Amino acid sequence: MDTNELIRALAADARQQAASISSIWWGAVGLAISLAAAVFFTTLGPRPDIATAAETPRFLFKFVVTITLAASAFGLARTLSRPDESWRKAMPYLAIAPALIVMAVIVELFVLPLDTWSAKLVGTNSMVCLTFIPLMGIGPLTIFLLALRHGATARPALAGAVAGLLAGGIAATFYAAQCMDDSPLFVATWYTIAIAGLALVGAVGAHRFARW
Repeated sequence: MDTNELIRALAADARQQAASISSIWWGAVGLAISLAAAVFFTTLGPRPDIATAAETPRFLFKFVVTITLAASAFGLARTLSRPDESWRKAMPYLAIAPALIVMAVIVELFVLPLDTWSAKLVGTNSMVCLTFIPLMGIGPLTIFLLALRHGATARPALAGAVAGLLAGGIAATFYAAQCMDDSPLFVATWYTIAIAGLALVGAVGAHRFARW
């Protein structure tokens, strides 16, 4: 085999590996969504006034943020499964969801009277949020950590943290359908804490189990 043939063979092998990793991640995210949905509908279920709430911008905005986070984290986690530097190009997309929630909080602070800020931030279900987002996210996170083991990530802790963000985004999307607190102040505080916890668990878990 001459040099050109060797290069072509290596390139073909790299394409096959990328396709295999992509298939694994698409299967993993489908299984993760199904698992989170099962936990959600057997424990919480949607809020009773969801039809009315769906007509309000604050309620719908929660899904914009959580789905954006999950989508951006999915692309980055899948890229981090490969031992190259292409993940750097996907990294900026992870800032979209935080930027959205920051802008929403700024608008909320301008719209609401100062004496209502604390009540909106604390909300009525903060402990439920801190309990059920991790509860619905831990199963998906386990699935994503297993998916990372099938790849060859050069940055396991970062990949695990992003997998935690992906799991948290999925879990928070389901939880948002039950959450009675629609203020961006509440979302920015309690959703962030719950999702950050999953990211921390993911970073530690991947550092231990997804290294190669």
